Amino acid sequence: MFSRNTPDPMLLRGLTSRRLGRRDALRIGGLSALGAALAACGVEGKGTPAASVDSSTIATFWAGKSQNGKLDFANWPLYMDPEKPELKAFTAKTGIEVNYQEVIQEMGPWFAKVQPQLSAKQDIGFDLMVITNGVQFGQFRSAGFLAPLDHTRLPNFTKNAAKTYTTEAFDPGNVFSVPWASGITGIAYDPAKVDRPITKLADLWDPAFKGKVGMMSDLTELANFGMLAAGVDPGTSDEAGWKKGAAKLQEQKDKGIVRQYYEQDYVDALGNGEVWITQAWSGDIFQKNLSDGTNYKFVIPEEGGTIWTDNFTIPITAANPVDAITLIDYFYEVANAAALAEYINYVCPVPAAQAQMRSDAAELSGDEKKEMLEVAESSLVFPSEADYEKLHYYVSFNTAEEQQDFTKVFEPIVLG
Repeated sequence: MFSRNTPDPMLLRGLTSRRLGRRDALRIGGLSALGAALAACGVEGKGTPAASVDSSTIATFWAGKSQNGKLDFANWPLYMDPEKPELKAFTAKTGIEVNYQEVIQEMGPWFAKVQPQLSAKQDIGFDLMVITNGVQFGQFRSAGFLAPLDHTRLPNFTKNAAKTYTTEAFDPGNVFSVPWASGITGIAYDPAKVDRPITKLADLWDPAFKGKVGMMSDLTELANFGMLAAGVDPGTSDEAGWKKGAAKLQEQKDKGIVRQYYEQDYVDALGNGEVWITQAWSGDIFQKNLSDGTNYKFVIPEEGGTIWTDNFTIPITAANPVDAITLIDYFYEVANAAALAEYINYVCPVPAAQAQMRSDAAELSGDEKKEMLEVAESSLVFPSEADYEKLHYYVSFNTAEEQQDFTKVFEPIVLG
């Protein structure tokens, strides 16, 4: 189907080739990275604080607004089939033309770019943007830069979204956001080198794997696992919880259990036997097994793993918010959610899309059928209810000062 000169689309659309850019939204490891993140935070407090809103505020925003037949959509690269079949179908169905732009590379610079216009209550040129939970999401929200969502205009979301996405710690009640796609942080291991099933975070602290354990250098990811191992929920943690997590991680390091703190290269370290067991992102392992035929195992630990989410949001100054929210709800139609998940292989927020993909696969044959079924049957794309119950949201920051305090607690573990 593809020439030898054409890159394998499974690799192009895999998390390995894209995740590092989006994960930089939450990455605060290293002093230079911290400085860049803080510089990109923009001028804090220039908007109107709005951590939550009441029904009258929602009604006021949406009053008098109507469909204009167009919208501008800002997203990350490689987050939709380049042919944009879903958007073409949306236009055919609704008459709304979509100008889709892959203009978001990292959250810090994106916030810095649009913050002056939003502070001045000016249109940023986009009616819809996909932003990641993390420090900048908190800043967008607390500065009043996000439009409150009218859930009466989101019937497909109400009907089809997985329950876990209605209880997000970073946006309770989905006041300002609903998910585009998600990913899971858990444990990966090579069963050829590990002679027992890995099931717990405690396995990452087991002296039996001394020098063969990989942990992430991303401070947020590292801290999450340290806190979970210490019995602290990252999503609701404070400085006392951070210190408990840091002490647990320091214990792991002092005993020589950790081989190294890795960035994206933990996948290579697992492949060459440098590590046998490692903190990992679900999509990396799914795509590695799918593209290379490896048999690495990925598990959500009994004590819990973490879930990150890229989210649909509407800027408060959007010129076409009705068109934008119409598109949001369109992606919560089961068939559209299934088509998107089949292409990007991220965790799909619509559980019923799994059955749709199985049905779609029945119409295919050969490798195409095999690949679609592998995606449809993967718990890394469609986690079970039991899986979701074990997942926690990331530690959340609303101010640069909170982020700095957090960094001071965990940075010495990686850099020391």
